[in-house]
Amino acid sequence: MPSHPSQLSSPRIAVGPAGWAAALLLALSACAAPAPKPAPATPNAAAAPNPADPLQRLRPLCGKAYAGRVVVDTPKSADDPFAGKPLIMHVRNCGLTEIRVPFHVGEDRSRTWVFSARDGRLRLKHDHRHADGSPDALTQYGGDQRAPGVQRPGEIAGRYEFPADAYSQDMFRKLGREVSVPNVWAVEIDAQRFVYELARPGRLFRVEFDLSQPIAPPPPPWGG
Repeated sequence: MPSHPSQLSSPRIAVGPAGWAAALLLALSACAAPAPKPAPATPNAAAAPNPADPLQRLRPLCGKAYAGRVVVDTPKSADDPFAGKPLIMHVRNCGLTEIRVPFHVGEDRSRTWVFSARDGRLRLKHDHRHADGSPDALTQYGGDQRAPGVQRPGEIAGRYEFPADAYSQDMFRKLGREVSVPNVWAVEIDAQRFVYELARPGRLFRVEFDLSQPIAPPPPPWGG
């Protein structure tokens, strides 16, 4: 049993120059400032392009023209304006948010489909012109693409539907074309074909264009 309080103290350990250096480094590292956190993204940073933009399906066709044919026309009218005439679509004007596609029916160059981007969805409008370039009374009708999840069950990929919007419905009524109020237009785009469709109760019209065989571009549309 120890007889002196000094015998209860811990033994002293000699520390050489290397030990002091290590202790100094350890103390300095403990006082070092923490690593800075990455700065948050600025709210006005440029947004990445939306890969789901439906206009991207049309962009590979820019500048090209394609021949088409009527595949469905029910009921067929006695004065069918498409019968026996060459049908040509021309993806003529391609902007950042708008693509214009004239639809030629023989020598009639009055029709242009106008596709524009609206919040990641398409809008389809019909620009109708007279031969002098002035707008027809029945023009700028169309609508916005159905919202995701509202498409009909079983629809194929690459199909976009455009119910007539309020502007179009009001114009149809004013011009005595109430039959067109429930119009739903649609386009289908894949690697081989482009389809334009008009549907309403009792009426179905479809034109199909062969995208595998570009043809010589036609003259500009009226007013184009």
